[in-house]
Amino acid sequence: MRETRVTTDGLRAAIERSGYYPGLVSDAVASALGSEPVNAYVVTHDAIFDPGMEVRRHMTVLALTPTRLVYSHTDEHPAEDSDSRPRAETTTEAIRFARISSVALTRVVPDPAAYVPGATMPSEVMLTIGWNVVSHLELEPAHCGDDNCEADHGYLGTITADDFSLRVSQAADGEEAVRQVLEFAQALSEATAVTGR
Repeated sequence: MRETRVTTDGLRAAIERSGYYPGLVSDAVASALGSEPVNAYVVTHDAIFDPGMEVRRHMTVLALTPTRLVYSHTDEHPAEDSDSRPRAETTTEAIRFARISSVALTRVVPDPAAYVPGATMPSEVMLTIGWNVVSHLELEPAHCGDDNCEADHGYLGTITADDFSLRVSQAADGEEAVRQVLEFAQALSEATAVTGR
């Protein structure tokens, strides 16, 4: 694990480098961190193209302290008319490790036969973290198996935790971003594995 002072300074520098309202994002993250040091972090900044063909930027910051996962998300909203300015909305959440129910990491490796443990970098990774605050419900009509049956058999559904997902790829974000998410996922898995937190 990195020395925490260096890691905390690295988080601030990563937020500054993004250029996306760094004062606002740093302030929001710092208020959630309080006096705790940062053990690991991930900072991602990207753009979303909405149906109206407007570009909206958003930024996600994940930080691990000795006791919590801090999650911050900042969205930009375009100006509503020509006389107004864009606005940003920042949400931060601090989650105790005991509340985290799952840490899932999906790795995409284009040529698995040539994979070398510890040397081959995945082309993309997706980190999914669940702490059972947000769930996704999918429903579909239930069927009895008889194609001629017209009776109402109700619905079948599945509920899945959908608190947070982050996807980065070498093509879009660079190898260092993929490496950082891999390291963060390992640090989070280790932190949540400790009993009694």
